[in-house]
Amino acid sequence: MNHFYQACKELIFPAYCLECGRQLPCWELPLFCDDCLARVSFIGSPVCVCCGIPFNSGNDHLCGQCLTSPYSFQLARAAVLYREPVASLISSLKFKRDLTVLSTLASLVTTSAGFRMLSRPDIILPVPLHRERLRKRSFNQALLLAKAIFPENKSKIMPSLLVRYRVTAPQTGLSGTQRRRNLSKAFSVKQSQMVQGQNILLVDDVFTTGSTVNECARILCQSGAKKVEVLTLARAF
Repeated sequence: MNHFYQACKELIFPAYCLECGRQLPCWELPLFCDDCLARVSFIGSPVCVCCGIPFNSGNDHLCGQCLTSPYSFQLARAAVLYREPVASLISSLKFKRDLTVLSTLASLVTTSAGFRMLSRPDIILPVPLHRERLRKRSFNQALLLAKAIFPENKSKIMPSLLVRYRVTAPQTGLSGTQRRRNLSKAFSVKQSQMVQGQNILLVDDVFTTGSTVNECARILCQSGAKKVEVLTLARAF
């Protein structure tokens, strides 16, 4: 019976590629045609064993950044490079609230090599927005991604535990040093006893310099977190 309903759905409401608009043979995630899916740049070895930045060749090892200035998190992984066609879908979600792309973005994450490297989290924390930016946007894309990626673990998602209590300038266009200064003292943990001894997973849309997730991880570690790992959909590179 399920096959019958599925066939009816595909007949009445055919699926289309989110990038080029070509009709797809079925509603199978991700909603890309073969040509557009081939353009998605999945991240796999070799990568930095800490921050996950990809290398052109060789084996997994620590990058220069992690050797000289270690991050506060223990592991960061991204599913894909921040390139087309994924970049446009992130923009549609973030600035147009196009929720039709969520399932496809989540499927890219859960089928990626980096996703399988993460520890089992006790708590999942979407990187928070300040309440003024949240009021303007009306949603937090990191929270939507976390819920789509972890539908069976929604009880672990605690969006109110980590708070962004200081308005910061947009990070776009800032250098690494400027980003770190911009985020200084921007986050706090509401109930520090809840993170003590816990494995925390931070979720965000894009890892650029890592300044935002690093500041979040630093505050969480100060509050007693046992381990902090980072999962992002895309990695700017």
